[in-house]
Amino acid sequence: MNHRLHQLSLLSVCLTLAACSSWFKPATLPAAPAMTEMQNQPGAEIDTQWWALFNDPELNRLMAQMEQGNLNMQLMSAKVKQAQAALAGAQSSFSPSVSLSPAVTRSQTASNKQSNTVSIAAPVTWEWDVWGRLDALATAAKAGAQASQNDLALARLSAQASLVQTYVAIRAAEQQAHVLTQAQTAYELALQLTRYRYEAGVVSAADVAQAQLQFSSTQAQLIDVNSSRQQLLNALAVLSGQAPGDLNLSANAKLPALPALPEVVPAALLQRRPDVRAAQQRVLAAQANAGAAQAAFFPSLSFAASAGYSNSSLRGLISASNLLWSFGPSLALNLVDGGQRKATQAGALAALEEAGIAYQQTVLQGLQEMQDNLVVAYQLQLQIQAQSEAVAAARQNLNINEAQYAAGTVSYLNVVTAQTAALSAERNLLDIQSRRVLAVTQLMKNLAGRME
Repeated sequence: MNHRLHQLSLLSVCLTLAACSSWFKPATLPAAPAMTEMQNQPGAEIDTQWWALFNDPELNRLMAQMEQGNLNMQLMSAKVKQAQAALAGAQSSFSPSVSLSPAVTRSQTASNKQSNTVSIAAPVTWEWDVWGRLDALATAAKAGAQASQNDLALARLSAQASLVQTYVAIRAAEQQAHVLTQAQTAYELALQLTRYRYEAGVVSAADVAQAQLQFSSTQAQLIDVNSSRQQLLNALAVLSGQAPGDLNLSANAKLPALPALPEVVPAALLQRRPDVRAAQQRVLAAQANAGAAQAAFFPSLSFAASAGYSNSSLRGLISASNLLWSFGPSLALNLVDGGQRKATQAGALAALEEAGIAYQQTVLQGLQEMQDNLVVAYQLQLQIQAQSEAVAAARQNLNINEAQYAAGTVSYLNVVTAQTAALSAERNLLDIQSRRVLAVTQLMKNLAGRME
């Protein structure tokens, strides 16, 4: 069993060293000039209040409300208190147990002689931790308490990231609504002009129908976007511990400004993730529990002592002639238990194996998340540049088609097609921009300092 524990301990160390020696780099992407000075800083970190780098006062206000009202964080905080209480209980086993036992009895012998006995005693018991069983249990409880604290840190970090993501989605919806409102205004004006031209006999009724279709379709899209914003606002309220509808957020149709990020991120920062630290602590707890299960095969050595007084009546009880005392060690060994200790040991080893696998899986998932978001953040920046060029081309195409339609060289269907392409290009650009903000948010969450 000791050899197996040693192997699992080496697994934990190897995974940690592997994380420290790795680097994340976006593949085949041009270097970002703004990141050059940070490229040679492998320990580049972001403060625990990483959302403050967006320089958005409204976001900071919402984050402060969430810290006070998020119910999931309050639930995890209660679990931390439970784990701390369990740790205190395990550590108390190292100290002697002292109790006070007053008693009054009346007895009768075979000769019908009756007597009274009044006694008061203070028994002391103390188990000597010869085989390290109590120390292993205390170590497991300590690791469990630290894992609970890391779970709380993970819940806080997840809530912060969820709030930022929801906030970004709300601002993106406001931007979409702004674009659709402008398009709706332009399409309404085009519809009016088309009706005037139809009344003048210049165009056909088909042109009016197409203009009406474009206007009504855009109007429906605007209603859908506003509905989505309201749903996101309700989610943000619940995340902050408020009832849906109680949260007021003024619209500004502006995404948070992105801070500069390092081009190269050391994988050693992965060790600061609360889920990785919690998984490490659970491996330690499982190792300690396995050691405690092994110690159960050895005898337990304890010390017991007692001192007190005994008399036939309460009067004169506390006197030297009534003093009673005893002390001495005791050894207990369970010889036959029907295989219970072996089953307990097998369960502890299986739990240790599970904890090691869970730790490895957590590390790999963390590596993937950091790598994915680092690559996506840079690739979306390139996509934004390409999509911006597409928006400019779509707008130019719309202007050309509107001029040709006014000259009577093309039908109104060409204008509608150009309008649809321009609106779609602008909405796609907003979607890419919001996706990049979300990717940067996830990356900043992983780069943040310790959240304890």
